[in-house]
Amino acid sequence: MSTIKNLIYVVISDKNIKDLVSAALKEENFDVICFNDGASILAQVENQVPRLVILDWTMPDLSGLEVCGRIKNINKVTKKVPVVMLSAGVDNNENDCILALNMGADDFLKKPFSVKELVSRVKAMLRRESYSDAVELSDDILTIGNLKINLGNRTVVKNGKFISLTMKEFDILVNLVNEKSKILTREQLMSRVWKNEINKVNGADNTKSRMIDARTVDVHIRYLRQKIEDNPDVPDYIHTVRGIGYRTASKEELASKKMTAMA
Repeated sequence: MSTIKNLIYVVISDKNIKDLVSAALKEENFDVICFNDGASILAQVENQVPRLVILDWTMPDLSGLEVCGRIKNINKVTKKVPVVMLSAGVDNNENDCILALNMGADDFLKKPFSVKELVSRVKAMLRRESYSDAVELSDDILTIGNLKINLGNRTVVKNGKFISLTMKEFDILVNLVNEKSKILTREQLMSRVWKNEINKVNGADNTKSRMIDARTVDVHIRYLRQKIEDNPDVPDYIHTVRGIGYRTASKEELASKKMTAMA
């Protein structure tokens, strides 16, 4: 069972609003199928998985909350389908939003709402989903804590957000993560990451070169930490081994720190 790329399912109790939403989505080149009740969409989802679902809170049979919960629990494929929940009406409150999100909804929009805003939210959600899928589908992915490092397209994602790294910063991170907590000296990092530049240097004083090399690595590590660490001064991912070099945190260290933060 796979997801249909541009297919969106819509269940809205008010026919006029449903028609407006459907027309607006079709103008954006989405394929739209509208349903009148929760039972109908649940039966269809099991046969054909959409890219996204727009659910009205109020339906003639099942509530939007119940339908959302069922969609998220059919199987692993439907669990990933984004659901936009529309509120019950003008008397809705913050608790409705919290309840919908806790039930598995990915976004919540209060009535009355702008059709243009709804369409914009749908497009933004699908852009995020597409990027996430592209990262997940790569066979060349390294992970450490909340970081996902895609070797194929040289991207780094933390908690779903893209982190922009320079070529050298990316190469340092990959080399450290690949070693699985093993210490890499500054000289080792320099020889791996700056290999081409080092090969071009001739006749330089060796001691002076090592001093410059060490400082170069330290500077890049500092910039890298500023981008990937929650607190660069107390890093989670890249640890300094005084007088030797650097290493990444082990799974046990990351898990222990997470438990300490939750306590």
